[in-house]
Amino acid sequence: MKSSIDNPSKLDRMGIWISSLCAFHCLALPVVVPLLPLIGSTFFAQVWFERTILSISIVMGTVALLVGAVRYHGQYYPLALLLSGGGIYWFKNIFGSAYEPFTIATGALLIVAGHWINMRLCRQCQCCGKPGISEHFSEASRSS
Repeated sequence: MKSSIDNPSKLDRMGIWISSLCAFHCLALPVVVPLLPLIGSTFFAQVWFERTILSISIVMGTVALLVGAVRYHGQYYPLALLLSGGGIYWFKNIFGSAYEPFTIATGALLIVAGHWINMRLCRQCQCCGKPGISEHFSEASRSS
């Protein structure tokens, strides 16, 4: 049985879910808080909770995209998308609270796009029958 690290598609899917949950949390909070004032005072509305979810998402995404790049396709631009989205998301208040939903959506879309592109690149590499990047280098070192 393959572990999650051996199957970057699973890590990408988990990263997409966590990023999506984080985006949902941030976008739903302004709607939920006026309706249920008690929730606004719990840990869901705290900055540390939001940053914890985002940090887990970025760490998991970085592992997934690095595994995909090193073992399979050799492309690092999905990681750049993920880290850009994470940075935008982390500093979502930079343009003021009026633009916060747009920066949240932009950051989340970049994170999801990085995972989605990585999944497609990994799938293409596995389907073509060619060895992954790491196998290619190990075969080259054996033959020399």
